[in-house]
Amino acid sequence: MQQGSGFLTVRQRRLAWLGFLLAAVQAPVAAKFATDDSWLFSLCVALMVATVIIADDASRRRPANARSSD
Repeated sequence: MQQGSGFLTVRQRRLAWLGFLLAAVQAPVAAKFATDDSWLFSLCVALMVATVIIADDASRRRPANARSSD
């Protein structure tokens, strides 16, 4: 059984992981040094990128010959 391909290329996937890690690390650092709640933006960006990575994982794990629900 072949695995399906995701919608991200290998390069895009690596960049998504890098962006997720940078945003996830930047959020608590900004929370420590910022007086306002602007660090929540970094947290939201990290969560959105994580959602894209999870969706790509799900499409990669789906068998290649699986029918879509369209």
